[in-house]
Amino acid sequence: MEKYVMKLAAPCKDYIWGGTRLRDEFGKISDSDKIAESWELSCHKDGKSVIANGVYAGMTLEEYVSKSENALGSYCGRFEYFPILIKLIDAKDNLSVQVHPSNEYALRVEGEYGKTEMWYVIDAEEGAELLYGFRHEITREEFAERIKNNTLLEVTNNVPVHRGDVFFIESGTLHAIGKGILIAEIQQNSNTTYRIYDYGRVGNDGKPRELHIEKACEVTKLTPPNRPTKPQGERLERHGYAETLLASCEYFNVRKLEIQTAAELEAGEGSFNSLLILDGSFDIGGTELKKGESCFIPAGYGAYSVKGRGEAILTDIIQA
Repeated sequence: MEKYVMKLAAPCKDYIWGGTRLRDEFGKISDSDKIAESWELSCHKDGKSVIANGVYAGMTLEEYVSKSENALGSYCGRFEYFPILIKLIDAKDNLSVQVHPSNEYALRVEGEYGKTEMWYVIDAEEGAELLYGFRHEITREEFAERIKNNTLLEVTNNVPVHRGDVFFIESGTLHAIGKGILIAEIQQNSNTTYRIYDYGRVGNDGKPRELHIEKACEVTKLTPPNRPTKPQGERLERHGYAETLLASCEYFNVRKLEIQTAAELEAGEGSFNSLLILDGSFDIGGTELKKGESCFIPAGYGAYSVKGRGEAILTDIIQA
């Protein structure tokens, strides 16, 4: 299978809390009034990226990866299937208070990976907040009781949110994105979410959205978060661009690129590269990408240039 810079078409989700910024500012296309999420890099059954250019245009990314020898890279050999899912999220309203299970629990109960994820805050309205763990440690009994008597939000950790903040959400961390926040999310390839509290809202079918309290009580870590809400690394000046490590773990390695003229990068034999354009426009190996667009660069493609001016998120997998 040929290797080239593959522009991707993203499936979109119209969850009730979504807004219109992904259409208005990032060029997303959907028949729905709201676009809550666009799945920028996905081989998940609930929404698959489609290759939009070149000889494989119209093929799903999953199909290409399954047919191509080592498109993911040798570092991805430790994963049973495509390791990550990348989204843009527009929270016009508050998301539900929720938690994601660990790999062990999710594989046993749900038949897919658990979900550790990270959020990069692209933009946030003045006064925006999100829920991130607990203010102090509580017991499992108190957790269950507060869910029952609707006082859970009295002990959760609400954090003011600003553009450029980074949140690392390990599996088991209670969380909720607040209204007025635009986020790039890089996560394990999973769609398992346990809702605990949903503000009494109803879904598109007019019925209260399902809660998953019993499972949430089994998997939630009842402690404050242990990571700061800032990038993991310092901003480093390179030739033609600056690079900041946002978060790195066994599941993903994420960097922000601020490009003035060009960035010289490489998709080696170890890992594919994923680029999500946050601002500006670029020529990437002869493929034109602008704000809101994403591309997949197969492992082994080699050196390539990102020419232009703007910001991008670069995601790959590091050696275990």
